[in-house]
Order: sequence, then structure tokens, then C-alpha cells
Amino acid sequence: MTAADAPANTRVAAIVRPDVLAMSAYPVPDAAGLVKLDAMENPYPLPDALRAELGRRLAEVPLNRYPVPAYAALKALIRARLGVPEGFDVVLGNGSDELITLLSVATATPGATVLAPVPGFVMYEVSARLAGSAFVGVPLAADFALDAGAMLDAIARHRPAVVWIAYPNNPTGNCFDDGAIEAIVRAAPGVVVVDEAYQPFALDSWMPRLPRHPNLLVMRTVSKLGLAGLRLGYLAGAPAWLEQLEKVRPPYNVGVLAEAAAIFALEHLDVFDAQAARLRADRDALAARLAALPGVRVFDSRANFILVRVPDGPAVWRALRERGVLVKDVGRMHPSLADCLRLTVGAPAENDALVAALSQSLETPRP
Repeated sequence: MTAADAPANTRVAAIVRPDVLAMSAYPVPDAAGLVKLDAMENPYPLPDALRAELGRRLAEVPLNRYPVPAYAALKALIRARLGVPEGFDVVLGNGSDELITLLSVATATPGATVLAPVPGFVMYEVSARLAGSAFVGVPLAADFALDAGAMLDAIARHRPAVVWIAYPNNPTGNCFDDGAIEAIVRAAPGVVVVDEAYQPFALDSWMPRLPRHPNLLVMRTVSKLGLAGLRLGYLAGAPAWLEQLEKVRPPYNVGVLAEAAAIFALEHLDVFDAQAARLRADRDALAARLAALPGVRVFDSRANFILVRVPDGPAVWRALRERGVLVKDVGRMHPSLADCLRLTVGAPAENDALVAALSQSLETPRP
């Protein structure tokens, strides 16, 4: 602590909410010099010709002007290219994280509850609590399937304003049973959001079902598609829902460079679709190689990452890092994830490095 911190800390403790004081910031480890396989990023850059063309396009963007907050051209392309049904629209966010925050804020009436399966994406709970709502986590089954009975019981008991369903789920990688999700959507008194962050790798989608369910929203991001640096997410649904979210959305939440780059990317969606197809094939090949390693249990994945259980998760994570490979130790997220690691599917050379390092790490005697 510096001398300047001493008087500041007194005021911080008096002014900041106690629950915020007790929190830790979201950890993002330094990946410098490491094979980075911890954040579900697409490892493939744009082809050189498209990078040059994008550079020319961005050079023409008027950085001295605010964005036009309707984002009409970008929204029109999303609706046209990404399967949004006729009569439905999208609201844009600075990544999915902001959309989760917007919906949490908009629905945080006194006594409101947010519900989601656990283990799942941590920001559902973080955003709900910061908005002032209660959060109820419903444990998945032992095989990480959705426990439909427990979910329906929790919905009947807590009457949640929002139910989050990740499809595929993070960090487990599996898609939940469609019949179970259908039952949850029909039983929920509030809104159900199907979070399709990894849709390019699962292919299945609830987007076409929006017209069938007035309380359904579908959320996606371009991050996993290959544009993580843009920080752009979109939430699709009936205009009646989106009109309320627009009221709490900061008017210029998507910058002009991100807007222009996203439009450019959607004009060249075939490039990203081809990369996603390659990653799906590489995922399946990597899963088979991992399953052949002694002591490694591989869980089925429909995402661009693979969940594995190893004999000693924290020790293997450290050994991998020492060998230059960074993955995600998810064992501390939930008891059902004990000794589990989440491995992003990388480029072929990165996958080779991962398998070699994991094989060596499993052979290394642990204290």
C-alpha cells in the first residue's frame, strides 16, 4: 500500500458497497510468451488481402464523430446474414457481457430473481447481484446434462425474472436437451435467454424458434467467431423486449471502428464460416488425441473448447504453464468441476504443443 492509498482506503470503505468491497476483479492472466489456449479465441487471423482491405475501410472512418446510435446498417446486416426471423430485431452490446448487464439492470425490480444452471458462465451471477437481484444456481446433473426437473422446481419456487441457458454451456461445452429447454421456456414467468456464444461450432440454434415463444431471447457474440477484439454482442428478440433494453443501453456503446469492422466481417462471413468448420474438425481430432492420454477424461463438446478431467487439475495446470501452454483451471468454479481444465482448440501447431505438454505433465511426479 502506498502513502496515497491510506486516506483513500478510508473513504473507499465508507462509500463503496460492501458486496463490491468483498469481490475480486475478473482475473485475466498474462499470456506473454505462452501458447494461449485459455480464452476460447479463434486462432486464425484474417487473410492478408482482407486485412489490407479492412485497413483501408477503417482509415475512412470519421474518428472525430460519435457513432450514430441506431447502428442501422450493422443491425440490418446481422438480421440478414445471421438468421434473425422476420419481424424481430437486435440490440447491440459491447460484447455479451454488456448485454447481460443491460438485461440484469432492466429487470432488477425489488425482490427479483435471476436463475441459471451451474456451473455456467459466471457473468450471469455477477451481473445479477450487482444489479441488486438475487441469483439462484441450479446444479447440473453429474454428467453435466441439464437437470430439467430441478430447473422446473426452481422456476416454480422462485419465479425468476430472467433464466439464462448457455447453448453450448461454458465451461462444460455441451448443448442441453432441446426438450428440457422447451419445457423451461414454457414454464418461465419471465424471459428466457438462450446464450449462443459458441453457435458457430454447435451449428444448432434457437434463433428460428423466436416466433414460437414470446418470452424467448437469443444472445450471440462475434467474439468466438473470430472477432474477440471487437467486443460486439447482439441480443435478438421481439421489439417489445428490445425497446426496454434500448432505454438502459449507453447510446454510443459500440465504437465507430468496431461498427465498421463488424460490417466488413459480415460482408465476408464465408471466411469466418470456413474457419469455424476447420475448428470443428480440429476439435474432434484433438478430443480423440486427448482421450488416448492415460488418466484423462474428455467430455463431449459442441464449442471451440474441450473440458477434461485429469488426476490433479491444479498441478497439471501449473505443469502445463511451465511448459509454455496456458489453459483454464476451472476446478475452483464449482465442486462438480474438481480437477477439470478447459482447453481452447487452437491452430494445429498449438494443439500439438498442448498434447505434448499435457502428456509430459501427466508423466511428471506430483508432490
